[in-house]
Amino acid sequence: MKKFRLYLVDDHVILREGLKHILVSGIEDGEVIGESGDGGKAYEEIDRLKPDMVLLDISLPTMSGIEVARKLRKYHPDMKIIILSRHDNEEYVKELLKYGINGFVLKDDAGEDLLRAVGAVRKNETYLSPRITGHLISNLGLQKKQESGQFTILTNREREILKRIAEGKSNEEIGKALWLSPKTVKVHRQNIMKKLNIHKVTDLVKYAIKSGLVET
Repeated sequence: MKKFRLYLVDDHVILREGLKHILVSGIEDGEVIGESGDGGKAYEEIDRLKPDMVLLDISLPTMSGIEVARKLRKYHPDMKIIILSRHDNEEYVKELLKYGINGFVLKDDAGEDLLRAVGAVRKNETYLSPRITGHLISNLGLQKKQESGQFTILTNREREILKRIAEGKSNEEIGKALWLSPKTVKVHRQNIMKKLNIHKVTDLVKYAIKSGLVET
């Protein structure tokens, strides 16, 4: 039976040994075909050995894990990549997801979580440690709450006007549709911008789309 080939990259030797033991003992058809604590050396070996999956730390000498992931995705698009990190930095996660990584596992949660990640990624799923997922969902909820809070400070009339501004209507056209003078529409427009702290029409349009007032 063909072995599932893994390559492990982490600059802490003891941790690397522990992770290797978890992988070898937990994946019956798996084998660790190489390992390194240096980003540049790791990339060269991975490029030569072409493993099925790379488990990659972020903080590495000579070449960061982020740069290694970027190059691997560019030159080996089908290779599976799981990031290993002690940090649950949301910006790191988002940046790496842009590069197309397949998983992100916190080292503090390694063990069963690492094996779950490998199993999921082998099925072409994306895996994030539960704590990472929790942070992303929490921050997304906070962002939506803030946006919703801004939206509720507008009156119904202001929402109607904002919708028509986003649709590209002039003050005269809006006034005619809502039985208002262009001067009154202009005042409403100024009040909307002041309440939302938005001072460009293009940003008003983006806000209206994000709030669901208009469809793209």
